[in-house]
Amino acid sequence: MSSIDFATLARRDADDPLAAKRSLFKIPADTVYLDGNSLGLLTHQTAQRVQEVVQAQWGDDAIKSWNLHDWVDLPLSVGNKIAPLIGAEPGQVICCDSISVNLFKALSAALRLQDGRNTVISTADNFPTDLYMVQGLSELLGEQRCQLQLVDEADLLADPQRVIDETTAVVLLTEVNFRTGRRLPMQQLIAQAHAVGALVIVDLAHSAGAMPVALDAWRADFAVGCTYKYLNGGPGAPAFIYVAERHLTQLQQPIAGWFGHAQPFAFDPIYQPSPTVKQMLSGTPSVLAMSAVDAALDAFVDVDLQELRNKSLALSELFLELLEANGLAGSFTCISPSTTAERGSQLSFAHPEAYAICQALIDAKVIADFRAPNYLRVGFTPLYTSYTDIGTAVARLSTIMQQESYRAPRFQQRHAVT
Repeated sequence: MSSIDFATLARRDADDPLAAKRSLFKIPADTVYLDGNSLGLLTHQTAQRVQEVVQAQWGDDAIKSWNLHDWVDLPLSVGNKIAPLIGAEPGQVICCDSISVNLFKALSAALRLQDGRNTVISTADNFPTDLYMVQGLSELLGEQRCQLQLVDEADLLADPQRVIDETTAVVLLTEVNFRTGRRLPMQQLIAQAHAVGALVIVDLAHSAGAMPVALDAWRADFAVGCTYKYLNGGPGAPAFIYVAERHLTQLQQPIAGWFGHAQPFAFDPIYQPSPTVKQMLSGTPSVLAMSAVDAALDAFVDVDLQELRNKSLALSELFLELLEANGLAGSFTCISPSTTAERGSQLSFAHPEAYAICQALIDAKVIADFRAPNYLRVGFTPLYTSYTDIGTAVARLSTIMQQESYRAPRFQQRHAVT
């Protein structure tokens, strides 16, 4: 029997200062969506904007739209919308390409600024694409110019001065661990890196749009992030890159494309980089995808990021409380930090049958996800996740665990995307 007081949860929803934001999103019927940390939901405004760009702009105005509808400046205007969400002044953020491509640019640029140093430090449990980018650059340049050094996250947190030293060129860290949800103390780690002359690249994939970020105040050097998670930009939406203003005049990034030229339409055969953050652009931007991001970001108008963070933590604490109240806490091992300040906007649980349980939850219209080797991951997106959603999710999970319905063969079959 479920011990969930839905009347109390409904009252919490009624008192939620972010409750009105939920109506901006298209939420699948009878579904609790706890996977915004992988793919955020569609906003109604985004759907309308994409239709407008396709039909009215591309359809009616065709190539005139580059000027008439300001397509040409979308990367910077979208970047300037993202900037306040990550604690950056305008002119330091641009929307383009993918996190992987932007990491390649940032890593290359940072190493060029660090003549005589070649070590890139990252954590062994960082998101694989971050590590692959360093490995690929090392293959391209040779280890004498780029060498990856993996460290345990626990060792980094316990003694950053031992891990980051005078031989370090670049520290590449993701603020929130994609598997465990652990949030790293970025301000402290950046200060330590700078004290020994290292530069820092911050991956904000699981931070932007879920919590306050303060890149300028932290004195971060570079940052990258995606827009399809908490920023709700759509599947495969273009990413963003931040370059601290102090580095712009010395910057050299390797993918020198025409949109990064100081005068793209001069068609000069010799590359001259833009003196602004536009130099991080390469090829022609994807107007349809970037227009979707532009519209999605309007959901954050008037949102207090600390209020967003407070709700995120309240949702996660409620999830843990209801697991305990329904006798489920002993069935799972929570691998996320127990201290709220040390975690992002997700909880992760180890269970031998985590994949099958996740599939059973999805079948019950509670959308979570699985991460290898055996983790059930639950994300909390404060703009559209309600307290009642959490009660419904735990009630359906309780039924699945009591009936052991996850043991059905159909839930054991692995899909290509987990």
